[in-house]
Parts: sequence; structure tokens; C-alpha cells
Amino acid sequence: MKLIYKKYAPVLIIALLGAVIGGGLVLGYGPFFIGKSLPEAVSTLKNEVVNPTAKAALSSARNTPIVRAAQIVGPSVVGITNKAYVSDMFNRKTLVERGSGSGVIYDASGHIVTNYHVVAEAQEIVVSLADGRTVPGKVQGVDPATDLAVVKIEATGLQPAHFGDSDSLQVGEPAIAVGNPLGLELQGSVTAGVISALNRTLDIGERRFRLIQTDAAINPGNSGGALANADGEVVGINSIKIAVGGVEGIGFAIPFNTAKPIIQSLIEKGRVVRPYLGVVAFDKNTAQRYGYQLNIDKGLYVFRIVANSPADRAGVRVGDVILKLAGQETNSLVELRSIIEAQGVGATVPVVVVRNGSQFTAQAQLSEIPNE
Repeated sequence: MKLIYKKYAPVLIIALLGAVIGGGLVLGYGPFFIGKSLPEAVSTLKNEVVNPTAKAALSSARNTPIVRAAQIVGPSVVGITNKAYVSDMFNRKTLVERGSGSGVIYDASGHIVTNYHVVAEAQEIVVSLADGRTVPGKVQGVDPATDLAVVKIEATGLQPAHFGDSDSLQVGEPAIAVGNPLGLELQGSVTAGVISALNRTLDIGERRFRLIQTDAAINPGNSGGALANADGEVVGINSIKIAVGGVEGIGFAIPFNTAKPIIQSLIEKGRVVRPYLGVVAFDKNTAQRYGYQLNIDKGLYVFRIVANSPADRAGVRVGDVILKLAGQETNSLVELRSIIEAQGVGATVPVVVVRNGSQFTAQAQLSEIPNE
């Protein structure tokens, strides 16, 4: 009798529960519970009853492109938890969570692409996989200029995302965002909308970003997650959401074609190699913010020259006004950075300069931006 009790007690308990809630439920499901513990039995019951159509084929009306895309992309999206040590009032160091975001599995070797701001200043990274596993991660490389980063994990059975051609996107086609809005409690959330605009330009600080605009809901925690097309191909990395009162349905993603060479460089070198000119310059508006008054209508005032930089070797000096670089006007710091970054390391570019009322053209050979 003791042996029978151990084997069938969970069934008896669930049978009583079924009778109370009016079921006869266990009579039909009894065979599933034999030999299972009570938690296992309850879990089985939940899966079979609460989600009775999970294994059933969906009708064509329900099996939409969004459903299929979510099934393809979902296993490739992960949660990323950023942890750091803080000191309490007794100067004891404690590891605490600083924030969480999302990431996309890039390859079977365990490289995960995410946003730089998701992993910034992390002292420990924990990656939560779609199959329920949690594994430690290591920051492979970061690129603050484009808000991209790569995290490396050691794990088997990973499902890399299918990446698509972001240049082929059309305004109005479906867009599916997959990530962890508001934290890992909502891990793997799917939101859908359309591609609202392409090559949307945003100036953030001294950088200019060309982004995909979508009305698929992107909230804090979605950062680093996937923006996919209806074929289940990841075409963008969700990065920025305009969070202004009264503004809804405006989210942005870094196009995959823009991100790909940066991701590859972070995987191979841990950083991104970029050209630089070696000047600290002010446009009229920037000068005013720092308390300076510039008597120029256009161009950039050279405030400082980095010693032995391309600008220094080309003969550009403090007090000069740069009007053009590589044939393009430079009336803002954003324009200057965009022009420089469009050139390759080693490229020789003309710099049109005004000095003491006289205009001349210098030739600057751009070099790799120093690590420091």
C-alpha cells in the first residue's frame, strides 16, 4: 500500500482538485501523470489544458507571416543582464544588476550582437537564452560611435539568426521587433508594425546616424534586439526610441548592412578602425554653448590641433576656419565627422581653409584614430 501511495498520490490529489473545479479532468489525463511528481503533474496539466492547441496546426488565417517570422527569429534573441560591483555603507562590494537589454545570436561560435549602452561599464554579463539557459558572457568589443557591441558566450546548440539585406527594405512592408521590453520578465516579446521610413537621419551629439524607422513598439529593454522582415530575416538591430510625451509609434533600428562590417571588426579586432583628421573644432552654435562668440558665417573654427595628426602634418593651424573637406562643406561638427568617417584610413583629402582672410587648400592624409 505504501508503494502504491508513492506512485499514484499525485493522481489522487489532482483528481480531487478536478472534482472540486467540476472537471472529471483527471480521468482523461490520468495516464500522463503516472510515475510523475506533483510539480511535474501540475506542469503537464497546465501545458495540456491551458494551451490545448499548442501542438495543433494553425489555420492559414492564423498562420500569418508575423507568426512564422516570430517562430524563426525568437530562438535567436537573448536577454543580456549588465552587472557591476557597488559599495554599501560599510564599504562592502556587492554585485548588483545595472540594467538589462536584448541581443541577437550572430553565429554558432557564440558571438552575440547588441547595443553598446546595454553592456557599457559592465563588470559581469549574464546571457539568458531562449531555451531557458543562462550563461556568462564576455564583452568582445564595443563601438560607442554606432551604439554597437559584441558579447561572446561559450555554449552549444545555439541558433544564429538569419540576416537579410537591409538595403532591399521597402516602406510599408511588415516589421517585427523581438526583444525583452522592460526586463527579462517579458523576455521574447514580439511586436509588429511596418517599416515607416528608410535612411532616417538623426544627429545625436556629434554623430549622425542613418536608421530604419518603424512603428513596431520598441521600449526600454528592447535595445539590442532584432528587427525582422516577414521572411524572418533580421534586417536591423533595435537601438533608439523617441521617448517624448505625446510621441508614439516611432522606433529606430541600425540597418544590418551598416552594422555588419562593424560587427565583423569587433569580432576580429575587438574595435573598429576609423580614420581621423586630428582637430578640435567649433561651429557657431557649439561655440555659443561653451561661452565663445565666433564671427564666422560658415565653416568650423579650429580650436586645437592634435600633435603629429593628419591636420598637423597638412599645415592646418589653430585659428583656421575649415570650409570644406573632401569637396564637401563643413558647417557643423556632425558634417565634419560624417565626411571623415566616409573616407578610408590612408585616404588623402583636400582641406579648404581660411586663414587671416586668405583661402588655401591643404592635403591631409587620414590615419587611423589612436586608441587613446
